Amino acid sequence: MLTEHSTLAELALLPIWEENEQLIEVQPAGESNMNLVLRITTSHRSVILKQSKPYVRKYPQIPAPIERIEIEYAFFQRLNQNPTTATFLPKTLNHLPDFHILVTEDLGKGSDFSFLYQRKSTQLPVEMIQLMNFLNALHQESAHDFPANLAMRKLNHEHIFHFPFLEDNGLDLDQIQKGLQALSLEFKRNQQLTETIKALGNRYLQNGQTILHGDFYPGSWLTIDGNVKVIDPEFAYPGDKEFDLGVFLAHLDLAGFQPEEVNSLLSHYAHSFDFKLLQAYRGTELLRRLIGIAQLPVNLSLSEKETLLHYASELVLS
Repeated sequence: MLTEHSTLAELALLPIWEENEQLIEVQPAGESNMNLVLRITTSHRSVILKQSKPYVRKYPQIPAPIERIEIEYAFFQRLNQNPTTATFLPKTLNHLPDFHILVTEDLGKGSDFSFLYQRKSTQLPVEMIQLMNFLNALHQESAHDFPANLAMRKLNHEHIFHFPFLEDNGLDLDQIQKGLQALSLEFKRNQQLTETIKALGNRYLQNGQTILHGDFYPGSWLTIDGNVKVIDPEFAYPGDKEFDLGVFLAHLDLAGFQPEEVNSLLSHYAHSFDFKLLQAYRGTELLRRLIGIAQLPVNLSLSEKETLLHYASELVLS
């Protein structure tokens, strides 16, 4: 297994390099939550090497399916054949399944869209329409031969639909923000809410007809030289298109955009959808990001979080 401290000599042993290609530099390629991700500069090019581990990189105490890199490879191979989605995605260069390694082109140094959480913009960036166009093209792909990715779905299911709503889950939310633990109890003890989310989670585990990205949030969107790119499809699976849409809109809610403006994005979506189902996924994503383990770099007061939590529960129960 490679690490952030693997040497050029160790990396040179991998059977992925061209003849006479010399490795010059290796450095981490951003802060990946799930995997080891390295940017490797050679005499010929710059590439991104990703290796999955049997745990979550950011939370090593959480086991994770090591075969998730195969899902990412399958997604890129499939969607790089679609001329629209291909413009958003890196090209795959090498795949070493025995080493759980995927090598893709280096799109260049850019930033993800986590800056949205700082709430410095009052208008939706135009890039959000581009991202909706990506979903338009992705969601027209048939999912009949796409991997079910059930192991990763079960991991996601635990942290979206189950763990955040356990009253005694061992996560002290007051370590995140004083008063958040007591605030969370109102929602954890709301049986109608938690039962609705449980049923939604059961639906999430069923296969659907649409290929989804599966983790369509600002950390998976990059802006590089004015271009929008989409990465990290390891949670991709055949499911409800409303899941991708709900997650997408939930993070714009967290970024402070007005619900009416966020909802207006749906006018750019090209396929039919179940609005009530979308809202349920949207509200659940909001709840789990505020009172679950997968916290975000938001700068919200306790009062603002309370308002969002009530809004989220209304979305789920509407």
